[in-house]
Amino acid sequence: MIKGNAIVGQSGGPTSVINSSLAGVMSAVAKYDHIENLYGMHFGVEGFMNEDLWDLSAQSDSVIEGLRTTPSSALGSTRHKVCTEDFPRILEVLKKFNIRYFFLIGGNDTMDTIHRIEEYCSSSGYELYGVGIPKTVDNDLYGTDHTPGFASAARYNALSVQQAGALARDMKKVDQFVVYQTIGRDAGWLAAATVMAKHHADDGPHLIYCPERVFDGDKFLKDAKKCIEKYGWVSVVVSEGLKYADGSPVSAAEDSDKFGNTEFGAMGGASVGMSVHRILSKKLGLRGEFQITESLIMSAIDRAIPEDLQRAFDCGEKAVDLAAQGKSAVMVTVERVESDGMITFQYGTAPLSSVAVRAKSMPDDYINEEGNFVTDKFLDYIKPLIPELPRYTRLEEKYVEI
Repeated sequence: MIKGNAIVGQSGGPTSVINSSLAGVMSAVAKYDHIENLYGMHFGVEGFMNEDLWDLSAQSDSVIEGLRTTPSSALGSTRHKVCTEDFPRILEVLKKFNIRYFFLIGGNDTMDTIHRIEEYCSSSGYELYGVGIPKTVDNDLYGTDHTPGFASAARYNALSVQQAGALARDMKKVDQFVVYQTIGRDAGWLAAATVMAKHHADDGPHLIYCPERVFDGDKFLKDAKKCIEKYGWVSVVVSEGLKYADGSPVSAAEDSDKFGNTEFGAMGGASVGMSVHRILSKKLGLRGEFQITESLIMSAIDRAIPEDLQRAFDCGEKAVDLAAQGKSAVMVTVERVESDGMITFQYGTAPLSSVAVRAKSMPDDYINEEGNFVTDKFLDYIKPLIPELPRYTRLEEKYVEI
């Protein structure tokens, strides 16, 4: 293998476990003599082109260990969309610092960035080994059972819906509904995961709406009324990317990001949670509230799952192992293995060409026919990822008798 330096960067929104993947990379490079130094991109590819690089080989063991339980993106992130004009500069910096091993931790757009840089270097005769490390709370990356960061964000959502549901249930004589909005531009994995909050039939969530299905306002009102008639209140979970049949966003969002994606959430100044709240309050004349955690679920280390943190670390290590052994143009994947009724996970790879840009939607049979909740198949998928949520005590209905 060619001798040279390695570089790692973090892109897009963070997760609560993304720094654990960074720690995995930092830990693994020491195993290979042909990887001389590890550098870090300060603010991703944007910083890289400005030669804003940090010496990660000079970091202490305590820093590496501490990163494993540190939220947000320690290197700083970017949403810069690499364009054709950037490639000569990227190659110039790679050559200047003799970088031969290239790692990015990120989602769909990040995998596209690695794929295009690796292809450009190959066509230019520059030997570079590029490996992607999966990250996204959305869980919408192709080729992997799930992404590091998803399970912890899903648990955050489920806990929030569970606790907000207890509040709404006990306040139903005042407020008859609560709407919880979660991230989920094209895929409803995070919204669907809130089903883990449900232990009793009357527990929230009662209704879950994912962007894989068209949102029908009239049908939604009927669904909500049924729940209110049955329980006295309704808990509704919505993905930020919900759309009507004509393709218009329920959030009424109009802005787009640099990658051409509609800014559904707070970044775009629009809210599906607020829109659904208005439907309920205006059409049914009820009082209620909406809750939007937005990016909080991306960096809540206090709600991170230990197995998720470990899996993120392992993916970082695996990426270095692959590149050091001559593998390139791949992303590390997590694979589900079922044996004797037990679910375990192992690591594999997927070609960057099949992962880049595309979004992995929830399978149709994970959403019920009504389009307002999940199925048992989804429960089978999610249960191995999220430990059972706490069960809170209820007063027994023992009435006073005279």
